Amino acid sequence: MPTVLHLIRHGRSRPEPAVNSALWRLHDDAATGLALLRESGALPPNPFWCSSSEPKAMATAAALAVSSDVQVIHDLREQDRPTHWYDDVDEFEATVARAMTEPDRPAEPGWEPAAETTERVLAAVHRLVASIPPGPAGEQRDLALAGHGTAWTLLVAAITGAPPDLEAWRRMRMPDHAVLDLASGRLVQAWGGWMGHWSDHDDDSGPGARRTGLRGSEAG
Repeated sequence: MPTVLHLIRHGRSRPEPAVNSALWRLHDDAATGLALLRESGALPPNPFWCSSSEPKAMATAAALAVSSDVQVIHDLREQDRPTHWYDDVDEFEATVARAMTEPDRPAEPGWEPAAETTERVLAAVHRLVASIPPGPAGEQRDLALAGHGTAWTLLVAAITGAPPDLEAWRRMRMPDHAVLDLASGRLVQAWGGWMGHWSDHDDDSGPGARRTGLRGSEAG
């Protein structure tokens, strides 16, 4: 049974205003950040790979897992939200903050309450932890999950017992990586810790995207 959980936030997405963010794919430039993460040494050598069912998460897992199989788990998807394009990223961030601070109610019409997102994602992780087979030599394997910023923020809060870390969510990159020790319930590597000496690459590339490229809090 794994005791170390590697959470990976998907690579840079390609926003499409008329399309629900759950259907967005990776940006053409996403390969650069994913290669940096893959070669950083932060990922374990032989984890059990799983992904959200969203295209950008599945493509992220495929790029990082290389030749390993990836199990797709629908319940690891991002918080369910209706199709809506936020021209003002501050409005989007305020809505996510409201979702996290008032978890039992939808932040906006059609938004999945954060409490339901937490329950869904946490239950999926518990099922995975209980069912992962050992490695080829009988060794314990870490669990690596490719998914989404809000879902992972809520999951970290549920496992550590701390409130959702909105500042960490705002600073989260595309891609990003954090490590949880399940036995102790501690976050042992914070988001962005894998970057080391890598410098920020911020670029403002259109409405709804304050931090894109390797950084970004816009949807997912």
